[in-house]
Amino acid sequence: MHYSMHILLKLTLAASLLPLLAAGEQPLRLCIAGLVHGHVDGFLRAAGQRKDVEIAGVFDPDTALQRHYAQRYGLADSVFFTDLGAMLDRVKPEAVASFTSTFNHAMVVEASARRHIHVMMEKPLAVNMADARAIARAAHEGGIQVIVNYETTWYPSHAAMWHIVKDQRAAGDIRKMVAMDGHQGPKEIGVGPEFLGWLTDPVKNGAGALFDFGCYGANLMTWMMDNQRPVAVTAIAQTIKPQIYARVDDEASVLIEYPKAQGIIQASWNWPFGRKDFEVYGERGYAIAAGGDALRVRLPGGQEEARTLEALPPEEHDSIAYLTAIVRGKRKPAGLSSLENNMIVTEILVAARESAQTGRTIKLSGPLGDPAR
Repeated sequence: MHYSMHILLKLTLAASLLPLLAAGEQPLRLCIAGLVHGHVDGFLRAAGQRKDVEIAGVFDPDTALQRHYAQRYGLADSVFFTDLGAMLDRVKPEAVASFTSTFNHAMVVEASARRHIHVMMEKPLAVNMADARAIARAAHEGGIQVIVNYETTWYPSHAAMWHIVKDQRAAGDIRKMVAMDGHQGPKEIGVGPEFLGWLTDPVKNGAGALFDFGCYGANLMTWMMDNQRPVAVTAIAQTIKPQIYARVDDEASVLIEYPKAQGIIQASWNWPFGRKDFEVYGERGYAIAAGGDALRVRLPGGQEEARTLEALPPEEHDSIAYLTAIVRGKRKPAGLSSLENNMIVTEILVAARESAQTGRTIKLSGPLGDPAR
């Protein structure tokens, strides 16, 4: 399935489940920063079908790309800007949703923070720890919230897994986690040229499949481990299709060492089918999520069984509902979307990149983001 369709299906379903706006409550006044991330396609399409969000401005320096989206979604010329600061000053949105390359996340956050505007960005947080720290510093100084949007955050299977493994502690302490994420490859599934251009750029993306899909597993594992930093990270990365991905990896495996657990991330642009699967094994049982809508569990004294999943609460259905709750002060960022979690995710990805390049295990110690050499 195309990247944008995952987002569209999730947001459209959520829109059908959300209550109508409360009396006197206004739609979230939102600006889009960047049009080069393919998820923006499904986001804009779904936003146009909802009453709880207003797209008040769209920034991208590429006027041809602006025209493409204006025609596709019937957006007025007046909402488009080629200067981010000018848009923020003119529109004065409540929040910004960033769909730039990962490399440009710090630029968007710094511009928004100077104007005290909250930011949501597509995963992952940053391409390096210097940018991650710049984002955290800007958010603190500007008094804003920064959240990172992963499709997998809104999976009922993961919420149910958390309840079983963490709240009920039904499987005992976690001993192993396995995340399998990816698809056949961005070119193979037909992403747009503006998306493919930076996904295959080692500077703008940080790596290839390692960053594009390794972030999902790092995010979920950090969540399951209560934001505990790993002891060490070991990784291998390959380019199996150099004729397509000459500058970045398309296959990566990452081993994350915790004091009493291990995490295994399998990130790939070579899967025969798209997948986002996550497995957690405890001392006495396990939970296996196959995508967002299927969860299999085996606990002491029983056989493996499929669990019926409950719908997520209204403010956790999707990124728009969650962002609105954050901006309106109804809740604070936590868990998978939080800056705290995603600083550690960035540290894991950066260490994995270094490990793959050097062939060494990277030990993590000292201040966040400063691996011991």
